[in-house]
Amino acid sequence: MLKTSIRLIFLLSFSIALSANAQTTDTLKKDTVKIDTNLLNKYRIQTKKNAIPVPPTPIQIQQELIPVTMLDYKISYWRKFVTFGLNFNQAAFSNNYAAGGVSSIALGSTFIYRTEYNKAPFSFVSELNLQYGKSKNKGQSSRKTNDRIFWDNKIATQMSKHWFFFGSLSFESQFDKGYQYDASNVLPPVLISNFMAPGYLTESVGFEYKPTTYFDLRLGTGTARQTFVLDDVVRKTQSYGVDTANNKSVRNDIAFQIVGIFDKDIAKNMHLTSRYEMFIPYGQPISYTRHRLDAVLAAKVNRLINVSINGTLLFDKNTGINDVQGTEGLSLGILYKFP
Repeated sequence: MLKTSIRLIFLLSFSIALSANAQTTDTLKKDTVKIDTNLLNKYRIQTKKNAIPVPPTPIQIQQELIPVTMLDYKISYWRKFVTFGLNFNQAAFSNNYAAGGVSSIALGSTFIYRTEYNKAPFSFVSELNLQYGKSKNKGQSSRKTNDRIFWDNKIATQMSKHWFFFGSLSFESQFDKGYQYDASNVLPPVLISNFMAPGYLTESVGFEYKPTTYFDLRLGTGTARQTFVLDDVVRKTQSYGVDTANNKSVRNDIAFQIVGIFDKDIAKNMHLTSRYEMFIPYGQPISYTRHRLDAVLAAKVNRLINVSINGTLLFDKNTGINDVQGTEGLSLGILYKFP
C-alpha cells in the first residue's frame, strides 16, 4: 500500500510539473509570437515606407520666348521747341464815371519756333520769332502795340572747346502798317512803316565764343546787310538810310557785327532771354553804329499762366532819329511751351 501511495504521489507530482511546464511554454510561445508580430509589423511599416520611395518633384524653370518688336536705337540729333503766348487786356468805364477813363481792349500774341541740330563738330540753329498786338480805345481807331518778324539761322563748326567758326543769315521786318499819331488828334496819322519797309537781310561769317549752354557771343568779321524800303508811301516819309531821293529802295552795307545772346532760368519759374546786336558799318562814321537790345523776363505762375515784361532799346541814326528809342510792355496771359 505504501508503494502504491508513493507511486501515485510521484505520478501526481510529475503530472503537475508537466502541466506547469506546458503552461510556461505556451506563455513563452504567446509572448514570442507577440513580440515577433510587433517586430514584423514594424518591419512591414518600414518596408512599406521604403519599398516604394516617392522622390520630391523638382521645380523646373524654363525660358519662354516672348515676341517683341525690335527696338529702334537710332539717335536723333534734331531738337525742336515751340512757344505760343496770348495776352488779353480789357478796361471799361461808364459814361458818368467821376474819375474819367476810356474803355479799351488789347490783344497780343507771340509765336516762337526753334530747331537745333547738333552732331560734333557741326551745329545748326534756326529760330523764328513772331510778335503781333493791337489795341482799341473808345473813340479811336485800332493801333498796333507790337509787330515784329525775326528769323535767324546759324551754322557752325567747332574749332576748339569754346570757339566755333560760323555763318549766319537773318531776316527782320514787320507784318502790318505802322503810323505816327498826332498827340492832339488834329492831324491825320502818317504811315511810317509797312511789311519790308523797312526790311533787313543780314549775312555774316566770323567766330563764335560759347563758354556755356546759355550764352554765346558772335564776332561777325565779315557782315553784309541789305536794307529794303519797298513801300512807295513810306519812302516819302522815312528813308531808313536808303537813298530814296534817287528813287532807290535798297541799301547795301558792309560792317563788323557783334551779337550776344543770353538765355537762362535766373530763378525758380523765372526765365530771362536777351539779345544784343552792335552793327558797325565800314562806310559810315562811327556815330552811325547801330545798337539794339531785346529782352524778355517771364515769370511762370502755373503751367499755362505767366507774367512777362518785354522791352527794346534801339539806337539807329538811319531811322532819322538821333536819340535812343525804346518800347516796354507788361502782360499777363497764357504761355504754352512744348516739349
